[in-house]
Amino acid sequence: MKSARIIVLGVALLAGGLAFMLSGRTPAPVQQVVKPAIETVDVLVAKKEIGLGMQVQAGALGWQTWPADAANASFIQKKSRPNALEDFKGAIARAPFVAGEPIREQKMIRANGSGFMSAILTPGMRAISTDISPESGVGGFILPNDHVDVLLTRRDQEQQKHGGGDGITSETVLRNVRVLAIDQTVQEKDGQKVVVGKTATLELTPYQAETLVMSRQRGTLSLALRALTENKATPKPETDEERRSGTVNFVRYGVNSVQTIK
Repeated sequence: MKSARIIVLGVALLAGGLAFMLSGRTPAPVQQVVKPAIETVDVLVAKKEIGLGMQVQAGALGWQTWPADAANASFIQKKSRPNALEDFKGAIARAPFVAGEPIREQKMIRANGSGFMSAILTPGMRAISTDISPESGVGGFILPNDHVDVLLTRRDQEQQKHGGGDGITSETVLRNVRVLAIDQTVQEKDGQKVVVGKTATLELTPYQAETLVMSRQRGTLSLALRALTENKATPKPETDEERRSGTVNFVRYGVNSVQTIK
């Protein structure tokens, strides 16, 4: 009996000693991971929405902290352009900006007193207007900055001479041209979804401008709205043949032909 009590007492003393040792042990320090500081730069951004052709007013632009790794080379940074707020005051937007969007120099132009239309024109292009109606202007659903094809409907005298019906023919004379304005409207605003106007101003190359003027004298012009996904194409360079005055490039059934205007 005494042996059993001694064993139980020994076990109890051993357990107490272990508990005492564990309670006095200092816990291992927790290592804190220090995250490296993110390098930032101040970038010039639009403080509010700036529409196509709008002049930059005081308070429209401001500096915003931007992660240096995410700052595009085309962004305007305060460290390299500290006077940018003053430099861009009065500039005209060649493309719309949303609030918070970084300002890019190629989308702004300093008009120096010139009209906004000449400011938003792409270099080398011309602005020319043509009459439209709700029927020839897609019922008013063409908006500024859309792209269209220009169709000419005219009487074909040669076809009439050979008994070819009423002699009415239609050709696509211009493809994928940008609409700059409908009447005096150069941008969609105030929730406006359609613009029913009498005049469309188109952005054309010099040759395309000649083509439009000559085609307008030969018949009725209509605009065909192109899909938004087809608006990325840029005008192809003019050839020597296209630069000749008195010619119009017609596209019929996908085949190009140059005709002399008499």
